[in-house]
Amino acid sequence: MSAAAIDPNTHPYAALGLTRNPDGSITRAAEAPITPPSCNLSDPTPVLSKDVALNPSTNTSVRLYLPRTALDSAATKLPLIIYIHGGGFVILRAASTIFHDFCSTVASKTPALVVSIDYRLAPEHRLPAAYDDCMEAVHWIKTTDDEWVTKYADLSNCYLMGISAGGNIAYHVALRAATCADELGPVKVNGLILHQPFFGGVERTPSEIKLATDNILPVALTDIMWELGLPIGADRDHEYSNPMKGMKPHILDKIKDLGWKVIVTGCDGDTVFDRQMELAKALKEHGVKVVGKFIEGEYHGYDLLEPSKNELILGAVQEMVNSIL
Repeated sequence: MSAAAIDPNTHPYAALGLTRNPDGSITRAAEAPITPPSCNLSDPTPVLSKDVALNPSTNTSVRLYLPRTALDSAATKLPLIIYIHGGGFVILRAASTIFHDFCSTVASKTPALVVSIDYRLAPEHRLPAAYDDCMEAVHWIKTTDDEWVTKYADLSNCYLMGISAGGNIAYHVALRAATCADELGPVKVNGLILHQPFFGGVERTPSEIKLATDNILPVALTDIMWELGLPIGADRDHEYSNPMKGMKPHILDKIKDLGWKVIVTGCDGDTVFDRQMELAKALKEHGVKVVGKFIEGEYHGYDLLEPSKNELILGAVQEMVNSIL
């Protein structure tokens, strides 16, 4: 039976391609399709891509996406988007086809140099491991001599972006980056895009109750993701899961003072819709520049699963970049 045919309400581990072992560990029984990078100039693809090791000791890496048009206009440097993939902290990779295709589209349409991070997964590496890896990637951008970064990217025009669990990671990395912004130069983060970010909490929200048995992201699935992703012994009100329980006003003041713009997207068919709106409201009330892009009638990850519907998020990226330039 394919993962797509498995009901995540009755078989949540199998729906994730995982097997739960008697000792509590997991076995990864299946992996989503992946796409290899292509930086062959004879390949007609409009976007070149390549993998670069980030930290060999943790087996992390980054995949870079460069629009082919940049090769002919190196004098005009591109904005740099630091992209963090989703997967509930426990599945998928930067090389997963669904994210490879999306990053290629973002690189081409914005245009921008995209740096997609292949971070460590839980439960083998529970949070904050993914936060640590993605923050390390920000420092890598600062210090690397990689030609694509040094020649084609404008390091003073960088953005953090994440989808689903990647949106959660992007939020927490942004909190860290804001506290050391002066030390990151020449890297200058100017904005944050939280694309259908994944958050949680012990008390169920109306959208979680309404969509409890959703066939894309039911609470049976989200509960397992938090169980596997959070530090052992932590519940869903841990600050990694529930930002309302871990608000840090002094860091939000720093984000406000830095002038960062934050875009939060969501849709009312998403189990975590209320939490996305709640975070956007809280940030706005604290004085952070927030734009909420919330729509009706769609589901979690709809624009990744149906690329023909990605106009909203592509427009949000272009809006973010153009509003800063």
